[in-house]
Amino acid sequence: MSQPASDRATLLLKKQLSDLSRNPSEGFSAGLVDDENLFKWEVMILGPPNTFYEGGIFKANLDFPSEYPNKPPKMKFISDIWHPNIGKDGSVCISILHEPGEDKYGYEHASERWLPIHTVESILVSVISMLATPNDESPANVDAAKDWRNDYLGQFKKKVRQCVRKTQDDL
Repeated sequence: MSQPASDRATLLLKKQLSDLSRNPSEGFSAGLVDDENLFKWEVMILGPPNTFYEGGIFKANLDFPSEYPNKPPKMKFISDIWHPNIGKDGSVCISILHEPGEDKYGYEHASERWLPIHTVESILVSVISMLATPNDESPANVDAAKDWRNDYLGQFKKKVRQCVRKTQDDL
């Protein structure tokens, strides 16, 4: 008899939490919002060096479905953040967090989308990379994408730096 999906997800998330506790990664920390719920994580991401986000400490949540790892978690920033691939509501739009399979719009290859081999660490490393190098051709925040394209050193920088200062004030 096979294990229910939620039992497999629980075991896998326990292992990933333990691995991250034993071997912390540079650039982020992750843990449970509530010790009783392995499916809701809080993460802290350090703004990547040599970017306008440097110096920021951005909070986000990862919500895992019971079908994890066959389905991706949802990630949402709690901290204000100005970025082309992060919606104004904080929702992260990155290929590896999109449902597995072919993209009905033909924009992404299946290999770019969610695969069950992804871990909390690989997700967060990808998000940190996305902060440094946005995809402005498929924006979740059109206004941030316009600023990125048209006024990178002006409005884009100003709005990002405001978000960074706010994360520092919130500590």
